[in-house]
Amino acid sequence: MKDVTLLSDGWGLCHGDEVLPARVPGCVHADLLDAGLIPDPFIGADEHEVAWVGDRAWTYTARLTAESAHERTDLVFDGLDTAAEITLDGEVLGRTRNMHRSYRFDVTGRGGELRVLFAPAREEAEAVRKAVGDRPNVYPEPSQYIRKMACAFGWDWGPTVVTAGMWRPVRLEHWSTARISQVRPAVTVAGTSGRVEVHLTVERTATGAGRPLTARASVAGVDTEAAVEGTEATLVLDVPEPELWWPRGLGEQPLHDLTVTLADGDGTLDTWRRRIGFRTIELDRTADEHGTGFTLVVNSVRLFTRGVNWIPDDVLPSRVTPERYRHRLTQAADANADLVRVWGGGIYEDEAFYDACDELGLMVWQDFLFACSAYPEEQPLRGEVEAEARENVVRLMPHPSLVVWNGNNENLWGFRDWGWEPRLAGDSWGEGYYLGLLPRVVAELDPTRPYTAGSPWSGSWDHHPNDPAHGTHHSWEVWNRRDFAEYRDSVPRFVAEFGWQAPPALATLRRALPGEDLAPDSPGMLHHQKAEDGNGKLNRGVARHFALPEGDFDRWHYLTQVVQARAVAAGVEHWRSHWPRCAGTIVWQLNDCWPVSSWSAVDGDGRLKPLHHELRRLYADRLLTLQPAPEGVVLGLVNQSAAPWRAEVTVRRITAGGSVPARVPVTVEVAARDAVRTPLPVDALDVTGEGEFLVADVDGLRAVHFPVPDRAFPYPRPRFDVRVEPVAGAADTVDVVVTAHTLVRDLLLQPDRLAPDATADTGLVTLLPGERTRIRVGGWPEPDASAARAAVFCVEPT
Repeated sequence: MKDVTLLSDGWGLCHGDEVLPARVPGCVHADLLDAGLIPDPFIGADEHEVAWVGDRAWTYTARLTAESAHERTDLVFDGLDTAAEITLDGEVLGRTRNMHRSYRFDVTGRGGELRVLFAPAREEAEAVRKAVGDRPNVYPEPSQYIRKMACAFGWDWGPTVVTAGMWRPVRLEHWSTARISQVRPAVTVAGTSGRVEVHLTVERTATGAGRPLTARASVAGVDTEAAVEGTEATLVLDVPEPELWWPRGLGEQPLHDLTVTLADGDGTLDTWRRRIGFRTIELDRTADEHGTGFTLVVNSVRLFTRGVNWIPDDVLPSRVTPERYRHRLTQAADANADLVRVWGGGIYEDEAFYDACDELGLMVWQDFLFACSAYPEEQPLRGEVEAEARENVVRLMPHPSLVVWNGNNENLWGFRDWGWEPRLAGDSWGEGYYLGLLPRVVAELDPTRPYTAGSPWSGSWDHHPNDPAHGTHHSWEVWNRRDFAEYRDSVPRFVAEFGWQAPPALATLRRALPGEDLAPDSPGMLHHQKAEDGNGKLNRGVARHFALPEGDFDRWHYLTQVVQARAVAAGVEHWRSHWPRCAGTIVWQLNDCWPVSSWSAVDGDGRLKPLHHELRRLYADRLLTLQPAPEGVVLGLVNQSAAPWRAEVTVRRITAGGSVPARVPVTVEVAARDAVRTPLPVDALDVTGEGEFLVADVDGLRAVHFPVPDRAFPYPRPRFDVRVEPVAGAADTVDVVVTAHTLVRDLLLQPDRLAPDATADTGLVTLLPGERTRIRVGGWPEPDASAARAAVFCVEPT
């Protein structure tokens, strides 16, 4: 039987004349931080103080012994970041230039000093650029010339921290006769039967060549075996009436252990185990009267996809533990998301990420790792791209949560719209990857899943790559130049990116910017704002609706959070109400990789922004919305549940002072997994008069519509009471009860103002006079009503 020895201990990092203790998996920055030799790049402007680390060569050392009872010993690196030379006892084992691949070296009978020398990533990238020629890039760094996490070179939400190191595990594998080198399980469902075709590849030693071997596979109580002749075999397991894996909200997520063993007679040589799930996945791209659709269909059920975009959760990705993955993805599920898109400027995530998605019912849209750049297709990059794609397709395909392979992020769009075409003058730029190599790899290795060439992508060059009527669309004009109300101007077929910025929680800012007198334009705030004119766009977004606060950071902070939540709500409510014409939204973005002002719903310290709570409402199975439209105010009802909804809605016209001039019952029948838009009667519910707004209520859901910007609405001075009530049997947990005496719009309790680790179960809420809300606060060891009131914000009159 194969023996495995993890090489996680005994490593040193050479730093001048010293050898520092090194963690493996890990990276140079983490080791230098542990040794106290560099400041934390997340604090203040210390990102600049550690820039030198990425421009130096670094060497890791360890000792290997040659002892083994087996015929063969392999040294295996699951991830090397990035350009490395590996030597053993002074002899070169090999060189690498790809962070996204694993590497295996035969070290049978060999021992001595093991050294892994990492060259500076920029140095490697610049050498490739010199060889293949310059290509356009959204950012000035040479990220497209090296197969490395692109956002390590900086992004409009991330710092420039160019890492190096053994970022995934290292091990020795000792084996004899033969080993399993690859298992490719193709899982299909036809009618009530499931099938697993296990495509097995083995590697043999010289003495194992030609020996009769047996492969066995088992799943869900079904077993089979086959003789292995040469290096390949296929085993087929037919499973009658398997339980189906469903996305969250549609059913359960049963997972089945698939075990494959390789045997020599009665002796087991090697074993491979993964969990799989039975389900079907289709991508309906049928043309219709509106253009070209883009609808996910799981187990024959058509879905409106409720997604969030995912970036690496730490700029030092080796620090992300399985527990952290689970926590962050649970936050996505808690926001009622059912899909996570792994964005193409990051990494193929660790197995723990996909395991958690399998269990939580979160579908995964997986980008191949190309983003916002023209990528050369010449060697040495082309061979690396193909090897990387082949390895990761096979590695990830057992996961039932994986539903879409996507060729790139924004590169097809960039070629057409960002001035690349004339600059390239016929040079390669990646089209051959997205429309040639990658779809061939997916069709060969993982034909059970759909592939799309890019995001955005209209499906062919017959249409503009970002045409909202065809395929996937990225909606960034609104954030960059327009008011969020203009999301309602179009109905894209599938919105794969859109979003609005807000700063992180106050406790996150205080940790990241210690001692700073916080202001929107204070030095630390500006450093932790990486978007081009980011603060200008934030301020213009606020000023369209509110008087922009002068010299009141707390108010500015609150209003930017309100605008972020309202902006995303405007898009999601409009697009969901147009199902099935629009078949999905993927909000940019779920998470952050450091403390920064960004589009995230969860900030860099893991604290929830009001947007996260708003997503929970927006992505619930049932959604109620009031929207302005050319024909007047429209009542929208979305029912993504499996049961029909007879919605008996009460719509009220209310004055700023709280009187109710009109109350109209509206009954709407909404079929299962359907949406209905109903114009409201104008005679009773006309809110063109000054100081009136609409409120719709049904089954505990509420929608509001104000016909003018907040700065033009005659809000009363808000009056409300706040009290704190203990929760029986729950330590450090209380209910903060707020009772309104006037209209209180977008009330927000910011829990981190009570205690850094405090949490609240409620985000923005609008109360009418006499109404009450109960906010559950946890992690607050010293509750106090006056402190609670100081942490509560709401819209105030101009």
